[in-house]
Amino acid sequence: MSWPGILFPMSSAFLPKDFHPKRPVALIAGRGRYPVITAEAIRAAGVPLRLIAMDDETSPGLISSFPVKERVTLNVGQVGKMLDTLKDFGAGYALMAGQVKPKKLFHGLVPDLKAASILFALKRRNAETIFGAIAVEIEQLGVSLLDARAFIDDHLATPGTMCGKFTIDEEYLSHGIHIAREIARLDIGQGCVVRKGTVLAVEAFEGTDDMLRRAGKFKTDEALFVKTVKANQDFRFDVPVFGLRTLEVMHEAGLGAAALEAGKTIVLEKLAVLQQAKAWGISLHGF
Repeated sequence: MSWPGILFPMSSAFLPKDFHPKRPVALIAGRGRYPVITAEAIRAAGVPLRLIAMDDETSPGLISSFPVKERVTLNVGQVGKMLDTLKDFGAGYALMAGQVKPKKLFHGLVPDLKAASILFALKRRNAETIFGAIAVEIEQLGVSLLDARAFIDDHLATPGTMCGKFTIDEEYLSHGIHIAREIARLDIGQGCVVRKGTVLAVEAFEGTDDMLRRAGKFKTDEALFVKTVKANQDFRFDVPVFGLRTLEVMHEAGLGAAALEAGKTIVLEKLAVLQQAKAWGISLHGF
């Protein structure tokens, strides 16, 4: 895709067809390496970038990489300030990347008036409904909220075996995928650990790492970690991520195989993950 006089050196399957690379992207950044990698990719594409950082969540290194006039740091509950910042930045697009600690959303949250009005209107209060309501507010400004996989296509899980020798029986793989998708459908979590047709653990509010540690308390030879998405996943603010930390927890728990939904799971720092997985004898498979 190109425009007269505009050089766009990088394309992404997850950008809208009418994406204009001269309009600034505001990166709403949580914690971890995910927003850092996304920022690097957006800059490499030559797209103007601004930062909305979360207090005590966003990497200080990422914050300091932006000029003062191109960044704002706020608390999770300051939705009104975030919307005002998007307008001040003249942002054409926004992109959410990186997690916010669940307790920040549900315990000790100090909402501003806009956030309070959003929360009051919600019949169900979970991460999906909260971020979904915020997404509506962003779009009403005329700012397009991008798919959170945009710009980082190379960091996605791909079909087939990505690393090692995947030896899990097809029947047991299918069982694991079925369980993971049912858990996702019920909005409980997005992953599970199975072994030879038995469910060892499912992911819930505690998150992936604690689930893997629980699974590691059982017999783990031929155990399989499966990561998937909901059928109606909103990729603007909810993308499953598999990174070095998760791989390390798998290794500590004695889990030797993972199956990740291809094109829908981000493998952060993919090359490093594949190299480390190989060193630890962990096989990674995309389905």
